[in-house]
Amino acid sequence: MQIASRLDRLPVTRRHRYFVAVVGIATFFDLYDLFLAATISTVLSKEFGVTPTTLKYVLASAFVGAFVGAVFLGRLADRLGRRRAFLLTLGLYSVFTLLGAFSTDVWMLVICRFIAGIGIGAELPVADAYLADLLPARARGRATAWAYTIGFCGVPAAGFLARALAGHAPLGVEGWRWLFVIGALGAAVVWALRFTLPESPRWLAAQGRIGEADEVVRKLEASAPQPLPEPEPEPPAPEPVRASALLRPPWFRRTAMLYVFQLLQSFGYYGFGSLVPIVLAAKGFGLVTSLTFSALTFLGYPIGSALSIPIIERLERKWLIVASAAAMAVFGLAFGYATSGVLIAVFGFCYTAVSNVFSNAFHTYQGELFPTSLRGTAAGSAYALSRLATAAMPFVLLPVLHSAGATTMFAVVAGAMVLLMIDVAVLGPRTTGESLETIAAKTSAG
Repeated sequence: MQIASRLDRLPVTRRHRYFVAVVGIATFFDLYDLFLAATISTVLSKEFGVTPTTLKYVLASAFVGAFVGAVFLGRLADRLGRRRAFLLTLGLYSVFTLLGAFSTDVWMLVICRFIAGIGIGAELPVADAYLADLLPARARGRATAWAYTIGFCGVPAAGFLARALAGHAPLGVEGWRWLFVIGALGAAVVWALRFTLPESPRWLAAQGRIGEADEVVRKLEASAPQPLPEPEPEPPAPEPVRASALLRPPWFRRTAMLYVFQLLQSFGYYGFGSLVPIVLAAKGFGLVTSLTFSALTFLGYPIGSALSIPIIERLERKWLIVASAAAMAVFGLAFGYATSGVLIAVFGFCYTAVSNVFSNAFHTYQGELFPTSLRGTAAGSAYALSRLATAAMPFVLLPVLHSAGATTMFAVVAGAMVLLMIDVAVLGPRTTGESLETIAAKTSAG
């Protein structure tokens, strides 16, 4: 039935745009939540009596949960389907984020954040696998960047809502609790929307469910301008393999590259985003001022993501990752040295902007590297390492910040980004514009 070739010959249709929008709105609430604990960390310290030691556990809990979710639910996306995994991840997040809003003490909050994190952990890698499966090869990066541009609006939303609600208690309820309620209720709406998404036709075909895959593709073809070109010949699909194949040739080289990448990128991406309010407090700024600067800095997330849209298909993916990582190292060091409010806002904004060119490139890239039967497992297990590393960030970077200052902390971050650049440049394959089957076939033949 040439399912993959029929998908790749399509233009981006209105149905593709709908799927991208639903996935983007779902990632909005995931990214909102990932940055929420850091954004309100100073509020929790003042309003909920969280000590500096306990705050580390609050910051780490969702990321430890995300590690568990990425490991186990990412594999579920390969075994039971992308759509089922989507619904499970968002359901877990929504229920336990709402429960977290009603926490009676800090340890209940930690437990709720941990379980909500299980849902968050699998959400982004499953989204990467789903979009890679569904989108035409020549538009895969641009459409994925659009989904994440919608999603990254959740980061400044968390910042500005925290700024607005800090120190207030609408209807007699502390502002930080409202932040969790907003995230949970929004995610519940998206959970309902996800019932309108089809299963991945590539996944259905890999399971031998050709008739169902054909039905999904026919609906996409019906929404495209006619006539369509003939499908290109497809390389033979790799035989379905067990997850352990990731650790053996021919896939081990890519697995090693991606695992090292995910461990290191957490220093640059989440190390900055999750600790910036604490860094500002260490520089001597008060609660309201630090939340204001954080919110302004976080505007760089959707703007940087939008900036990636016109370039992500024009530059080879691996070199776009390397170039944006280098810019992150430079702006991170500049942010560490900055003392005036204007420079802090400017360098913080520049850092978050280039970090989301970086993020869109790598989210697209990790969805392209492996065959359909391994795509969810590979993205999920690699992403799990970044969640585990991010959970360790408060225990690694905060002591450096408190003992040696922000400049030294960002020097550590810059060093991690340099190692990341070497890893991708040496071990990363080229993928831009190629069909997923061609990318997989090159590795299998190699």
